[in-house]
Amino acid sequence: MSEPAASRLLVRAEGSVGRITLDRPEAINAVDHGMISGIAEALDAWEHHPDIRLILLDGSGDRGFCAGGDVRALREQILAGDAAAAMGFFRDEYALNARIAEYPKQIVVFADGVTMGGGIGLASHASVRIVTERSRLAMPETRIGFTPDVGGSWLLAHAPGRIGEYLALTGGTMDAADAIYAGFADHFVPADRLDDVRHALVTRADPDTPTEIAMLFDETPDASRFEGARAWIDDAFAAETVFEIIARLRERPEAEALTTADLLETQAPTALTVTLAAVRSARGLSGLRSALAQEYALVEWFGRTQPDLVEGIRAQLVDKDRSPSWKPASLAEVPADTADRALSFTPTAPLWS
Repeated sequence: MSEPAASRLLVRAEGSVGRITLDRPEAINAVDHGMISGIAEALDAWEHHPDIRLILLDGSGDRGFCAGGDVRALREQILAGDAAAAMGFFRDEYALNARIAEYPKQIVVFADGVTMGGGIGLASHASVRIVTERSRLAMPETRIGFTPDVGGSWLLAHAPGRIGEYLALTGGTMDAADAIYAGFADHFVPADRLDDVRHALVTRADPDTPTEIAMLFDETPDASRFEGARAWIDDAFAAETVFEIIARLRERPEAEALTTADLLETQAPTALTVTLAAVRSARGLSGLRSALAQEYALVEWFGRTQPDLVEGIRAQLVDKDRSPSWKPASLAEVPADTADRALSFTPTAPLWS
């Protein structure tokens, strides 16, 4: 199989394993449109290939699997008024997220190091999701005035208790134990054993499933911090609104609850409001494809109507002054019908045709 047009991918067969490596280490393997297309092309080529029995997806370098999508490019497209190009990227990305979840052959992902945003969409819908002591997983979209996507709302909606709301609103980072606890990963394997897992996937006939092979190297991580924090997280994040969540956090005796309240007051008020509603809406949806369709509409709503997205990307990733000017600036100024308007928005073109 020839290398796809996206030179930022390494695509090859290793025995009966089809291996795709994100090869953009200078950007922690952040994915652009060409990389999304290249991964999809490889999966198409291997779906019915008689000699390929499973897929391995990993990343180059030692900083991370994938830092997300190229949101700088998204900002430039929005500023240029090219919403069609932006939505074309999301359309293909979400189709790939669904394809990974539904692929007839098992997909093994090494979510080693930074795995955030779009990286979650590639890793956490796979069949066998391996994390290491270096793993740092997150859906940090509210920090740029946006909302969790790539099927993140579906994953967050099905995390234990109110962990999903907590992670969605704070954009908090999970280590390996947290990711397994929250349902974003399956197995903990030390980073220095990943090559052994690769070798076993390629060479071993017995055991013959990726899960069984992963379990040969699986170790028990330390307990997740969420286990001891469920009392205050579940209490506070069960509140009806973000304003009430913050109020409950401030009533708690735990220092971390107060720190979380302070953090939420720095996030984009509109993004927080819509994200809380989106995660809760996703709990009632029929599956990942429905959640992706809801996210797709929200992406266009944010891109076409909300200045916070462009401003958040500027503050966090372009100028890096970490001083965004949110509009509106406070939760009290967010119109009461904002979440309803966002969730009822009809995209220019449907995600699934």
